[in-house]
Amino acid sequence: MNIFYRPKYQSDVTQFITQLKAKDPALEAKQRQGRELLWDKSVDRSAWSEYRAAEVDQKPYVYQTDAK
Repeated sequence: MNIFYRPKYQSDVTQFITQLKAKDPALEAKQRQGRELLWDKSVDRSAWSEYRAAEVDQKPYVYQTDAK
């Protein structure tokens, strides 16, 4: 038996989230929609490879002017 075991203990944060989900059952679906909107994007592999091929090497010291 674990000495830190507390039967049926829930933190205040866990209770709050449980109550929030009980009030709005569609909350998780809304969170997924928001994530898809900002983060879950499909990647165009051919465009990405073209972008990588078009990169120009950076100078060792960016702010140094070219000698003329």
